[in-house]
Amino acid sequence: MRSPRELAGNPESWPGGTVAEPGAEAVRQISARLADAIAEREWSLRQAAAASGVNRQAIANLLAGASWPDVATVARLGAALGVGLWPDGNRTDRTLEH
Repeated sequence: MRSPRELAGNPESWPGGTVAEPGAEAVRQISARLADAIAEREWSLRQAAAASGVNRQAIANLLAGASWPDVATVARLGAALGVGLWPDGNRTDRTLEH
């Protein structure tokens, strides 16, 4: 399975831009919000890991778009940082083809 970053039109801009594949776009939004929250607190990945109970490498992989995070990981990170990391869910500009 390809990583979210590999599904981006321009992988080098990750997590910038948008991604056509809905799942990868959700991960991109989570990654961008996570990066902003960590930067705002001036935390290291080790501090984010200690506060959330999520492995530091798992956080690094999420930030890099190299992994598909599970619900528990996103919830733990959001709770530790005190921010909502979930995508907005108000996306009406694309539809899935079945």
